[in-house]
Order: sequence, then structure tokens, then C-alpha cells
Amino acid sequence: QVQLVESGGGWVHPGGSMRLSCTASGTIFSIHAMGWYRQAPGKQRELAAATGPGGKTKYGESVKGRFTISRDNATNTAYLQMNDLEPEDTAVYYCKVGVFHTDVSKVDYWGQGTQVTVSS
Repeated sequence: QVQLVESGGGWVHPGGSMRLSCTASGTIFSIHAMGWYRQAPGKQRELAAATGPGGKTKYGESVKGRFTISRDNATNTAYLQMNDLEPEDTAVYYCKVGVFHTDVSKVDYWGQGTQVTVSS
């Protein structure tokens, strides 16, 4: 059993900043990757940012240069720093964690999602 706790969502003005956090706990052998995905009304869920083995990161094209993902391995926490937010960033943001329950078996877990609203 793995629990994901997300926090940091809310409302900001365009140009503002916000930081999301996601902490994983439970029956975990190790974590392969952690990331944030987002889904706006009427649109498909898309990658915002993710961090994987060796600290590799990847970002969705629409957020490059504005968002930064980081990870604290001691607490199994991923952070998403979002700067220069735009109305188009408005979406429900979901944390995703890839967990190894054994050395060869990986399972993906999703958080409940947190609303981010960017508007004047």
C-alpha cells in the first residue's frame, strides 16, 4: 500500500508563482520516478514535469523554462516550482510515483489531484 499526499494548489494571478509537493509513503522498496501531470477541462492529461533515475528530468513543452521539478530522496517528496504562471496553466495537477515493491516489480500510483487556478 502506497499513500501519496499532495499539497500546494490554489489560486494565483497571472505571473505569480506556486509550489506543489507530493510525498510518498507506505510499502516501498525503492522509487523509480516521480512526476506531475495535469489535466485541464476538455483536454487530455499531459506531462508537466518528471524526475527519474539519476536525477534525470523531463518537462512538457508548454512549461519549459517556467517550471522546475526537484526531489528529496530522504522523504520521498517531489516538488514542482511553478513560476510565471499563465491562465493556460489552470488544471488539476496529479502526482505520479513509480514504486518498486521488489527489485523487479514496478507499480505506478496516482494522487487525488490538486486544483491550480491562474486568473485575474
